[in-house]
Amino acid sequence: MTRVLVVENFVGTPLGALAPVLAEAGVETDIRRAWQGEAVPNGPEGHDGLIVLGGEQSAVDDADHPYLKPLADLTRKFGAADKPVLGICLGAQLVARGHGATNILGRPIEFGWHDVTPTVAGRSDPVIAAIGAGAPLFHWHLDTFTLPPGAVHLATSRQTEIQAFRVGRATYGIQFHFEADRKLVDEWSSAFADVIAVHAPDGPAERHALARRRGGQADAAGAAIGRAWIGLLG
Repeated sequence: MTRVLVVENFVGTPLGALAPVLAEAGVETDIRRAWQGEAVPNGPEGHDGLIVLGGEQSAVDDADHPYLKPLADLTRKFGAADKPVLGICLGAQLVARGHGATNILGRPIEFGWHDVTPTVAGRSDPVIAAIGAGAPLFHWHLDTFTLPPGAVHLATSRQTEIQAFRVGRATYGIQFHFEADRKLVDEWSSAFADVIAVHAPDGPAERHALARRRGGQADAAGAAIGRAWIGLLG
């Protein structure tokens, strides 16, 4: 059975919409809650792929989260072993760090469903091509990064130039939360209401309208991205 290592970095940040598509493909998930102190392997042995999920911390917050640097390095080790890697939001920032990019901290927040547009390279990429000419995907981040050396720029949004990139055959950094379907967004909106009120005070009112107008398309695009990445596991 195909076995994927999944690293959670913060409370309430699970696989979301990725869980059912992994299950339907028969992929076993080995979930490590690094934010709770669970050990993360230091190499790719025993796993066929790696998923690194989001979190509130920055990718360089080593003082409070000393596991971040080894986790960034682990994304590079999986790629070097030709095992697919998927970093989402903070996970993408860690993939970028592990591959020599510069992490850029504290930009204005990008929050809610916003259009993601593939680059020319993204339109023919095995994973990002799943969104076609573009799709509304959920965003929640402040930080970003430069393009890692040798990486292929795959997608952009109006606010954030690098929304997705690929290093080598199958190491992906995806800034937007394609795993955040409407169910997970509802859970976040309840669990993190105080944080959202500070950073995006119009968020609750806008969320309901946008969920009705764009949520279905976002959910379908997110599932398509997940299935496309799973297809790289072999």
